[in-house]
Amino acid sequence: MPADFSAGARLEVRITPADVGKRVSVRQLTEIVDGHPTFTDTVGVLASWNEGVVNITRRDGMTVPITESALVAGKVVPPAPPRRAAAVPAVSDGDLEAVASRAWPATETAALGGWTLRAAGGFTRRANSVLAGGDPGMPLDDALAAVVRWYGERGTTPYLQLPDSSPYAAGLDARGWVREADTLVRTAPLAPLTRLPRAATEITLTRTPDADWLATYHRTGDLADVALRVVSGGPSVWFASTQGAIGRAVVEGPWVLFGAVEVIPEHRRKGLATAVMGALARRAAEEGATAAYLQVEADNDGARRLYDGLGFTDHHGYHYRRPAA
Repeated sequence: MPADFSAGARLEVRITPADVGKRVSVRQLTEIVDGHPTFTDTVGVLASWNEGVVNITRRDGMTVPITESALVAGKVVPPAPPRRAAAVPAVSDGDLEAVASRAWPATETAALGGWTLRAAGGFTRRANSVLAGGDPGMPLDDALAAVVRWYGERGTTPYLQLPDSSPYAAGLDARGWVREADTLVRTAPLAPLTRLPRAATEITLTRTPDADWLATYHRTGDLADVALRVVSGGPSVWFASTQGAIGRAVVEGPWVLFGAVEVIPEHRRKGLATAVMGALARRAAEEGATAAYLQVEADNDGARRLYDGLGFTDHHGYHYRRPAA
């Protein structure tokens, strides 16, 4: 990362935890060799500042942790200039699913060959299912037995998240694993979303969800603690709130995931959903994202029509499998 401090200028740390969410440039002392200090410069969004550790999310989506005591300079800098409008990057189904998994992280994971077992206390199927996009490295019956055992130890239903093109589909049919929740992954260029109309009321963007955001998000149920850990996880997470509506976005490199866009019934049909997405899109663009993606259940016709109008098209589909009851 190129330096962002003028030669000969006085170095001082002019950022504080109150600047979380802003774009900053920092310099840290990395080592001293033979009395000569070595410095590293990082430019990105100040993602968090907790317990003596400063986390900076760079434009490529990587989050750099820096010990507070190592900071020798830091300042707020203007937002990154928008990149030229770009097409959605070519990406395989498996690679995009890996990005999506990091944007909705389980609280516990384990590898089973090329499969990833994920658990989060039962909060959402996605965070409590096997990302089964590769080869488990063993016969299918052995892999399924390992999956059932792992989730049984955690007291949750064993689910597989399976691409629609999976070579294991026929084998699961033969073994009676039930198919559920067909879902579409849809993508769109980000630039048009940054031009969506703004809401009449202010939309607040924060790094952590407040009590009102969590109250509006209807899926937490009795799992508020684990839900908070999941929704707050990811490379660069943003929460949007306005009167009657919320949303969430996670930026990683060129991609931004949109999710948890909800409008309470009495505030619907006021354009709040698109306004929330627009606010999140503009922040994601400042961090260097150029493409958006989201997941929507295949039978949710209303949401699909909304996303059609915003320029989203189908990238691939996936579904879940579980053993027959």
